[in-house]
Amino acid sequence: MGENAGTRAVVLGGSVAGLFAARALSEAYDTVLIVDRDTLTGVEGPRRSRPQGRHINAMHVQGRVVMEQLFPGITEELIRDGCPRGDYAGDCRWYFRGKPLKRENIGYAAIPATAPLMERHIRNRTLALPNVSSLEEHEIIDLCSTADHSRVTGVRVQRTGGKGPVEEIDADLVVDATGRGSRTPVWLERMGYPRVTEERKKIGLGYVTQHYRLNSDPYGDDLAIIPVASPDLPRGAIFTKTDNGRTELTAYGLLGDHPPTDQEGFFEFVRTLPVPDIHEAIIQAEPLDEPVAFRFPTTLRRRYERMSRFPDGLLVTGDAITCFNPVYAQGMTVAALSALTLREHLHTGAAPQPQQYFRDLAHDVIDPPWDMTNTVDLSFPGVSGRRTLQVRMAQTYLTLVQIAATRDEKVTTAYMRAAGMVDRPEALMRPAMVLRVLRGALRGLADRGAVPGRNTRQVAGSR
Repeated sequence: MGENAGTRAVVLGGSVAGLFAARALSEAYDTVLIVDRDTLTGVEGPRRSRPQGRHINAMHVQGRVVMEQLFPGITEELIRDGCPRGDYAGDCRWYFRGKPLKRENIGYAAIPATAPLMERHIRNRTLALPNVSSLEEHEIIDLCSTADHSRVTGVRVQRTGGKGPVEEIDADLVVDATGRGSRTPVWLERMGYPRVTEERKKIGLGYVTQHYRLNSDPYGDDLAIIPVASPDLPRGAIFTKTDNGRTELTAYGLLGDHPPTDQEGFFEFVRTLPVPDIHEAIIQAEPLDEPVAFRFPTTLRRRYERMSRFPDGLLVTGDAITCFNPVYAQGMTVAALSALTLREHLHTGAAPQPQQYFRDLAHDVIDPPWDMTNTVDLSFPGVSGRRTLQVRMAQTYLTLVQIAATRDEKVTTAYMRAAGMVDRPEALMRPAMVLRVLRGALRGLADRGAVPGRNTRQVAGSR
């Protein structure tokens, strides 16, 4: 690591992104300290400072693969703790533009766990590492730096609620994983650095979540029913089996078309979805809690890779850099992949270089899902943003892909591999795939009733 690194790394925030970062840092630093305003150890339910902890907790294919690499055996741990298991494509009943996709098993498992359970397992595995510890119930006050502010040297903290003195914690590296509300932009300005450029897009997303024990079976052999919002109907849902025999429903709407939180109103909103199975199941089910709302007005990306100057000894990860539209479920997968990028920069034999880290993170991890979801977001007419020729062409082709996927399971598989971040989106543009897309799309949307056919020639593995 060199003479200026290798003693202590401090991670700001015990989020999933912070835990993944701590796991990567544990391979290169003598000690790793996670600082968080909440209580972390022993927590079973949603944490106060993770408002999405009461909502759907999807992790894409590649995120789960990386999680297993970082924490071998964690997939089986989740299954032993009551999580169901199925194929990410073949056992999930996907609907685009109100029509079911034709599907096949792709050999990548989906393990739907509620947010508190998933986070608890990742946290327990991280804190079990011999050189990782946590400082809980402490607010992060400010960064410490050298006199010329060229290097961050630690962090100032204080017990939550302003109790006790402000303490300084020395660090060879500080990693900000405090989420959307990150104060790194403000701290940098105080130290004389330019304000980081931010990109925001107003999507007006709102969603409501409720958990049930079902008295009927809408799934059959499937794991989840997922009608995706479209420009014609900006409403969607994720209705999935989850841990300990429960079912989790998150229904959402874009551009201010939000589900209500009163029970009757929520049921009525779900009734308007293009898949009647969900409404028919929940009106007969036993609710286990009250409907809970979450609002997400804008996406956000901080362009640290474009800054001309940045202090040594400081990196940023997770939602503190990029907040995707959460209905695409990319946040945890991007956090996991970001930990791999961090690990690569720690294994170069010297202290990580922030600007190179940010450039690699942008190009290798953030750009593909950001561009793909930006294309989808801008397909909704009410979402403001630049619809360049490139964006319009991508939207046209994506529409063709979705139409073709209602007829061709190979198109569905290619789309799911790209959406699941196994393949880069460019894989959908390979000549053979373009031909399949055009051939299927020319026939128009298929309408095979409520449950699409399956081709299960490949059995879902533990990948």
